[in-house]
Amino acid sequence: MSRTPPSQIALPLAARSSDGARRIVVGAANAHVVEALQDPARWPFHVAVLTGPPRAGKSLLARWAAGLPGNERLPKPLEVIDDAETLDETALFHRWNAVQQGGSREGGALLLVVNADGENGGWRIALPDLASRIGGSLHLEIGAPGDAMAAELILAHAEQRGLTLPEGATEYLVPRTTRSFAALEALVATIDRISLERQSPATMSVWRAALEALHGPEQQRLF
Repeated sequence: MSRTPPSQIALPLAARSSDGARRIVVGAANAHVVEALQDPARWPFHVAVLTGPPRAGKSLLARWAAGLPGNERLPKPLEVIDDAETLDETALFHRWNAVQQGGSREGGALLLVVNADGENGGWRIALPDLASRIGGSLHLEIGAPGDAMAAELILAHAEQRGLTLPEGATEYLVPRTTRSFAALEALVATIDRISLERQSPATMSVWRAALEALHGPEQQRLF
């Protein structure tokens, strides 16, 4: 893995969505996750549970990891189960057990993506056998983005939308908005919408309108 400071790393994803190419910005909030996802053979029981805040890129990271060249120590590529907290617990219990059959066609490694908050990602497991096995698996949690990562996320969302942000945009926007993955994505979407509605470039007047739309008139105190 590159030794470049985490806030400067960007991993391109092969996956594309209807609104353009997607990429993952890597920073202090998720660098440990990126590193761990590259070596499933070292996970306890070859199973990992990925949690984090809304819009943190959990599914994107999982798809990126699944697309990496298969680890030679594993019998088959990484399997990803998204929204694991919504699935039948007995089926997940059997899938966890199947992964332990490393030499069989059902072996390999398993990544469970959980969309919930709190301890264990807020995943309340009723089946005791599954709870004990998940408890012994590797837990990977994406944290909240810091300032440097927030700036990179703003640029990445703008890039995805084909939105041009002038120099100084991130320096202005980051201190004035909520530092969460969902809030940063919403901010860029709002800037894009207002820019299109006004048929004008996304300059400071548009940034200010977007901030006020999202945070209210009190945001004017920061302008």
